[in-house]
Amino acid sequence: MKSINLRVILPLGFFIFISFIIYLADTADYNFAFRVIGHIPYGDKIMHGLLYGVMALLLNYGLDFKSYKFLGFNMQIGAIVVLTFAGLEEITQYWLPSRTCDVWDFVADVAGVLIFSILGAKYVDIR
Repeated sequence: MKSINLRVILPLGFFIFISFIIYLADTADYNFAFRVIGHIPYGDKIMHGLLYGVMALLLNYGLDFKSYKFLGFNMQIGAIVVLTFAGLEEITQYWLPSRTCDVWDFVADVAGVLIFSILGAKYVDIR
């Protein structure tokens, strides 16, 4: 039996999870978790940072923290992919009546990706 490769399963599983959260928000299915987060000061921004930060960490892990020179900075490929996804997802909210396109959500996404990318590269053992 083949072993399960965590470098594939973890990022893919989290991407499916975050896609489900986006689906719930896009369809205005504001369940208990959305309501609880809505009562926490800056809860929406905190969750943006956490979700996209963890997604970047897991994807960077899956890609062995490989980096690429981008806009003059040495950036991890996973971070670039996640920031692109986050930006596109935020822009699409402009056309969805149940969502609001908010630049501060994207700023929170960027902050989470940066923090988790730096911490991951420093503390995650990739051997």
